[in-house]
This record gives sequence, structure tokens and C-alpha cells, in this order.
Amino acid sequence: MNIEYYSIFLITTLLLVMVPGPSAMVVSAQGASLQSKKAFFGVLGIATADIAFFALSATGIATLIIASSTLFAVIKWLGVLFLLYLGLSVLFSKTPAIRFDGGKTDGRIIRLFSRGLIIQFANPKALMYFSALLPQFIDPHEPLMQQILIMGFSLFLADLLVYSAYALMGAYLAKRQLNGRAVNLINKTAGSALIYTGVKMALLENRQA
Repeated sequence: MNIEYYSIFLITTLLLVMVPGPSAMVVSAQGASLQSKKAFFGVLGIATADIAFFALSATGIATLIIASSTLFAVIKWLGVLFLLYLGLSVLFSKTPAIRFDGGKTDGRIIRLFSRGLIIQFANPKALMYFSALLPQFIDPHEPLMQQILIMGFSLFLADLLVYSAYALMGAYLAKRQLNGRAVNLINKTAGSALIYTGVKMALLENRQA
């Protein structure tokens, strides 16, 4: 797999996962309420949903890319516009990234897992990621299955690491009774980086040529 495209894929994936959204709010609230390792099952639910999206879309999308360079170009620019829009949105958002309402979370493992699974399945950011961004990192001249497995594992690992960090941050903020400044700083930093990544992606050569 081309190391340049993989590195951009990995950075983009980490940035998109880092941007606080519904899933981050859920696992942070679970971490704040439970303050235990059980919050990891909510994280696992989110990661499982992303892998399901990935598995359903990767092969079909790769086939379309191989068949049409025009379609590749269209998807590429949709992805660039999506990154720029998302970056600007999170950069200039005045809404607190994560809020705690002080409520209790159901600590049953199946409930934690299912809530993470459902919230990510309903996440438009995740849907847009797989439809507009994933195709740009698949090289039709390299073994497809190998690329899909590498990117799928990378996505799963990124979900586990980043959302686990949000759960731990939620527990820390709850214990210390601090506000969400650290989370908002992550939001702004990730927003700026997403804009940069969108510009970088726009400059990538079309591998169909």
C-alpha cells in the first residue's frame, strides 16, 4: 500500500474521530457517570458500527473507482468539500463540544454497547466518511483486499484509542468538576487540521490517470 496515501488516510481518520460529536458525547457521559472500565463497552459499540460501515462500503466503492475515473474525480471533490465544511464548522462553532447533565448512565454492558452502536450508526459524519472519503485512499493498482484490511484495522484501532480517551476525559472532568476547555481546544485544533487535510487532499494526483 502506498505509504503517502496511507499516512493521509490515517491522519484524516484520526482527525475525524477526534472532532467531538454525538459519539464522543455519549462515551464522555458514560465515563463521567460510571468512572470505570465498563465505559469501554460503549467505545466498542462505536468501533463496531464503523467497521460495519467499512465492510459494507469498501469493496463496492473500490469496484466503482476502478470502473470510472470520472466518478473518482467527483467523489474526490465531494470529500474535499466535506472536509473543508466540517473543519470550518467545528473551528467556528460556539456550542460547547461536550456537556454533562449530571444524569446516571445504565451500567449494563449490553446497554452501553448498544447505545454506542446505535449512536454511531445514526452519525452523519460516519456515513459521509465512508461514502466520500474512503475511495480516495484505495489504489486500484494495488491488491484491494490488503488495502481494505489495513485501513479497516487502522480505523478500528483509531476508534478504540480516541473514544477511550474521551471516556477517560469524561471521568476526569467529573472527578475534578472541571469544564470542557480541553475538549474545546481539541475541537478547534482538529478543525484547523481538517481544513489543511482537505487542501492537501485536493492536491493529490488522480491515480486513475
